[in-house]
Amino acid sequence: MADGPRGGGSPGSGSGSGSGSSRENSAERSPVPAAPRASIMKDGSRQRPVQKKKTVSFSTMPHDRKINSTAACISFMLEGCEMKKVRSNSRMYSRFFLLAPDMRDLRWEPSKKDSEKAKIEIESVKEVRVGKKTPVLRSNGLSDQFPDECAFSIIHGDNYESLDLVASSPDVVNAWVMGLRYLVSYGKHTPEAPEAGHPSLRTSWISSVFEVADLEKVGQIPVARAVQLIKALNPGMKASTIELKFKELQKAGERPGSDVACDLFVEAYCDLCTRPEIFFLLVQFSSDKESLGLKDLLTFLEVEQGMEGVTEETCLEIIGKYEPSSEGREKGHLAIDGFTRYLLSPDCSIFDPQHLRVCQDMTQPLSHYYISSAHGACLREDSSWGSTGLGGYVAALRMGCRSLELAVWDGPEGEPLVSGGRSAASRVACRSVVGVIDRYAFEASEYPLVLCLAVRCSPAQQRLMAQCLRKTLGAKLYLDPPDPEEAYLPSPETLKGRVLIKGRKLQPSCHESEGEVTDEEEGPETGQCPGEADGQPPAGGGRRRLRLSRELSELVSLCQEVPFQDFEASRRGQRYWELCSFSEVEAGRFASECPAELVSYNKRFLSRVYPSPLRIDASNANPQDFWKCGCQMVAMNFQTPGLMMDLNAGWFRQNGACGYVLRPAVMREEVSYFSANAKDSLPGVPAQLLHLRVISGQNLPKPRGSGAKGDVVEPYVCAEIHGIPADCAERRTKTALQSGDNPVFEESLEFQVNLPELALLRLVVLDDDYIGDEFIAQYTIPFECLQSGYRHVPLRSLAGELLPHASLFLHVAIADRPGGGKGRGRSGRRGRRLREYASAKATGIKPIDEVFRAAGQPLREATDLRENMQNALVSFKELCGLTPAATMKQCILTVATWLLRSESTPSVTLNLGEQYPPMEAQGPVPELLRRVLTAYETTIQTSRTLIESADAVHRKLMQAQQAGMGFHKELHRLEAKEGLKGRKLQKALESFAWNVTVLKGQADLLKQAKAEALDNLWQIHNAGQSCGIGRNGSASPDLAQARTPLEPISETEGGSDTGSC
Repeated sequence: MADGPRGGGSPGSGSGSGSGSSRENSAERSPVPAAPRASIMKDGSRQRPVQKKKTVSFSTMPHDRKINSTAACISFMLEGCEMKKVRSNSRMYSRFFLLAPDMRDLRWEPSKKDSEKAKIEIESVKEVRVGKKTPVLRSNGLSDQFPDECAFSIIHGDNYESLDLVASSPDVVNAWVMGLRYLVSYGKHTPEAPEAGHPSLRTSWISSVFEVADLEKVGQIPVARAVQLIKALNPGMKASTIELKFKELQKAGERPGSDVACDLFVEAYCDLCTRPEIFFLLVQFSSDKESLGLKDLLTFLEVEQGMEGVTEETCLEIIGKYEPSSEGREKGHLAIDGFTRYLLSPDCSIFDPQHLRVCQDMTQPLSHYYISSAHGACLREDSSWGSTGLGGYVAALRMGCRSLELAVWDGPEGEPLVSGGRSAASRVACRSVVGVIDRYAFEASEYPLVLCLAVRCSPAQQRLMAQCLRKTLGAKLYLDPPDPEEAYLPSPETLKGRVLIKGRKLQPSCHESEGEVTDEEEGPETGQCPGEADGQPPAGGGRRRLRLSRELSELVSLCQEVPFQDFEASRRGQRYWELCSFSEVEAGRFASECPAELVSYNKRFLSRVYPSPLRIDASNANPQDFWKCGCQMVAMNFQTPGLMMDLNAGWFRQNGACGYVLRPAVMREEVSYFSANAKDSLPGVPAQLLHLRVISGQNLPKPRGSGAKGDVVEPYVCAEIHGIPADCAERRTKTALQSGDNPVFEESLEFQVNLPELALLRLVVLDDDYIGDEFIAQYTIPFECLQSGYRHVPLRSLAGELLPHASLFLHVAIADRPGGGKGRGRSGRRGRRLREYASAKATGIKPIDEVFRAAGQPLREATDLRENMQNALVSFKELCGLTPAATMKQCILTVATWLLRSESTPSVTLNLGEQYPPMEAQGPVPELLRRVLTAYETTIQTSRTLIESADAVHRKLMQAQQAGMGFHKELHRLEAKEGLKGRKLQKALESFAWNVTVLKGQADLLKQAKAEALDNLWQIHNAGQSCGIGRNGSASPDLAQARTPLEPISETEGGSDTGSC
């Protein structure tokens, strides 16, 4: 978490984001007093705190040495450095470690051992692990004394002993790990000096680029041309940085002048354009430590990037697309420059490309979706409520906005005007606005557009407006009367290409050409006529009487505005085509005091939340405060950038930016328990662990308005999770000092996400040494859109615009939290005694309680089946030196790597002739390998038990759930019979909904666990065949069942009349 006054806040709580003097602060203020909060999310610019504790990341090599090649790593190891050696008793000792001159041994000093014993032979090294991946480094006494990125372990010898080390920085770790892996890959043969002899693919390519630029063919080119050439190859790099590098190299080589030779150009390019963190990654997977061959690239894509169905043809396509050298493309090799280009490309984006198109079920009722909504989309920010212009409507529609507000007033010469404020300048002819809407309504999205009419004009001009809408929009207008036989609104799919009018409607008993209706006040733009001074608010606390023409009334069909009375009245008397609007203050009160009722209301009816009239600066509330209660239309001031619009814009990108997002199932199902203000995990919803490794930043701009401080920024990254209260959290990296435009952070952050479907991740880059403004860039993405693996994040400005070439480089891993319970440390394991079993709650109605009580045993069985397999998996992964987020294929490949690196290692094979393949060993087995084999066997046995038992337990759970649902229609009669009233009645309804949700949720979790177990078997067979330790072919498991998506358990249809259920 951030420190001091700058830190603190729950991203989902409250409707503001802190205090300060900048526009960004004022734009996000809450109009009502908010409860004190534990933290404040980073948003835009800030004043410097009075007291601020700075955390610093010293992520540079000693003497500012840049390690960007294997040769540099070997050279650094030969010189040696001080590191801490960790013993099994958790004590640490400083020692000087170095590589022997013949590169056959790793030595350390001083040592009580004989000098011949204080060493490890390179040929005995089985594996080099990065991070706290051994029992010694994971021990409780050490886990918090140093960061994960500064630890590494060398597994060596026939007994698989570990030498556990802690370095001064992640860069030192990377140098040792890359150098050791390079040396180990050569086995018993002494390697030649790296990069000696024939030129590499990269050197040959850079030389060829130089030759093309050498127009005069004299072996030299002007410095200015060389600078432009490197800048063209790396567009984000500053020309001044390139010029400075040439001056440094010319001075060091005593070759001053205005021309650059080929060798100097190659050296400058390699120094400037080699990103060490990407080079370390390439070496980790490369067979020749210089480039990725087809098999290397295939392993990287499958193991790290999580891609399925990858073939050598796929790898050839990637190499052909991104490898710059013709020689590399011909040989099927991806060198460092092509690898860097690939990682920076859209093909490697953090945003799952599946979500770039409409990917959700669009056939649910309209009330089951969040709808992108604008409040005064045409407003500009150059006055209190801005000057009106058509560009705002165009921008909002192109962003996928599906609900626009039109505040319509009487205009001169009998023509109605759409107004955005008090000034006469903030008025546009209604016909012009409708014309723009007609042109752009379905440019970005084909799904229905809702026009919210705030009518403040006379009946005569209302008629003109109705005629304008009919004439301009024509067949796009949806005018069919609602079907009273239906229970829910039509779906977005059914309403494609249609415009719905939201507004008041005359009573059926009114047969005149106009009549009187009750209208709501939504803010100053609708409460005062343009040009009118000091208008008095209407009597009745925000409601007023309005004369409404029949022509305009007849345009309203599926979105009829009605005044809200209370939830009980709505449950009994509101019709599905009627909707209510709430001010953010009123909606916030309901969300705080009766969230269950608000969630239940929104299952069937649309609701719209509009900004408080006190927001005279056109700021925004936090939409998450209302989304968590199911409110579909949270109207935002699109013209005001900042945290709240970042959340809104990011949220609606997840379904092809079509303006509609399907709500989580637990918020749609007829009978379900959902607590919008949950501070813990939810029943039946699998919690997930998000592991973020923030590696580096590229081409970061200076903060806005910070010109007085020069070119140096000291950035840090703040990661925020926004969602239900249980998920709201914030973590920050250390500050990268004197890092220029490309800082290295190398820090891991971890979050538990209890309701992934409602969570967003926001990454904010801030300057820790700012003057006037700390905000550098941000990126907001729905949790469901995250891709795992190594990803670049395209950063955006405060206004949401893409910043050219600015990015963050991350590694993303997402793991299921076993059982969906509270956090249990990094491993996620929990013994049977500490296990939390889901259980049914008593309703106070005997026949219902008997049904749910009978489900207690299958609930325990389901939990045990899942947790036993998860615990076994975690133990196996840890013994393989991997994290809980690793895949089974990674585990098998790791074990295979150990076995193939030593002649003395016992023969271990996977018998792929069996559906549950055993791992069999012949000969003496070292202790570590014996423990690995035992953990693997436990994993196979628990997986087999789950696969073979899951269907029967699942059937029992669903039978109990369906038996409970059989009482649903009789619920009120049974309640009356038992004499339940008031709080007891409400408690009984909540318990009934809880029980139904738990049973369905646990059944779903068990079904997912079975699919995961089958998928693990598929990975074992696949890895065993590819790495050479498999035998007897493959009696492939039920691959079709393992690789196909799960069928969802059907939702019960029909309306709900169970209050909070």
